[in-house]
Amino acid sequence: MADGSERSIYRHRLPVRIMHWINVVCLFALLMSGLQIFNAHPALYWGEYSTFDKPWLALTAQRAADGQLRGDTQVGSLHVTTTGVLGVSAHAITGRPQARGFPSWATIPAYRSLAEGRRWHFFFAWLFVINGLAYLLWSWRSRHMGRDLLPTVADWKGMGHSIVEHLKFRHPTGQAATRYNILQKLAYLAVVLALGPGVVLMGMAMSPHLDSVLSWLVDLVGGRQSARTIHFLIAMAFVGFILVHVFMVLVTGPINQVRAMITGRYRYHDDPPPESVPAAASGVEPSHD
Repeated sequence: MADGSERSIYRHRLPVRIMHWINVVCLFALLMSGLQIFNAHPALYWGEYSTFDKPWLALTAQRAADGQLRGDTQVGSLHVTTTGVLGVSAHAITGRPQARGFPSWATIPAYRSLAEGRRWHFFFAWLFVINGLAYLLWSWRSRHMGRDLLPTVADWKGMGHSIVEHLKFRHPTGQAATRYNILQKLAYLAVVLALGPGVVLMGMAMSPHLDSVLSWLVDLVGGRQSARTIHFLIAMAFVGFILVHVFMVLVTGPINQVRAMITGRYRYHDDPPPESVPAAASGVEPSHD
């Protein structure tokens, strides 16, 4: 086969592909329905109770001097005008400004309905949990996590180089592109072992019906309002992960990456061999034998 020719490798097995796309649907539905639920009271607190006069985060609508609504986002003591996006946004049907934490295009359903938002959220939350447990079970039985995701000694030694290469937007090519690098491994492990379980546990800790079972967890995080805040922050961490993940797909070949997650096969080109160095340039005397 000629240098630089195209090769194909079976990179993603069927269970991984199915569970990946289930997670895509679940995360979008959970994030958007979660914002609908958040809009019912767009403020966050620390502790057991809602100290309404001292939220650490609040998306509110203020009436300006001209009588118009003005969106105000408060983070601690900082206030930022966010009219049109946070606090005040256009009504989904009339287009008129309305007091609303997150805009209608970011929520499920688009109209204001806490009950519908909760139905969407809880349905996809159960699907997300079942899918996550299935992934952990399959990873254990197939040794996927240990073989493909756990960093090796070589990975840790090359971590600094990997960070520099990513900052320069230089990504592995050839056969190296078919394996997860150290940053990918750490990101996926953080999602699977920390963010996923954390967001589910904090969601459960917010439920008054689970007090008798998870009262220790509520006490551990400092109260139900703290659990709600941590749940929100983990959800935003998921948003950050998704944005970075999509960006990396776009810069490393979106057609090839998406096709691999649909069919399982990833295409790459062999790296050309290093150019030969002339003997005179290398400082080695040519042989006259």
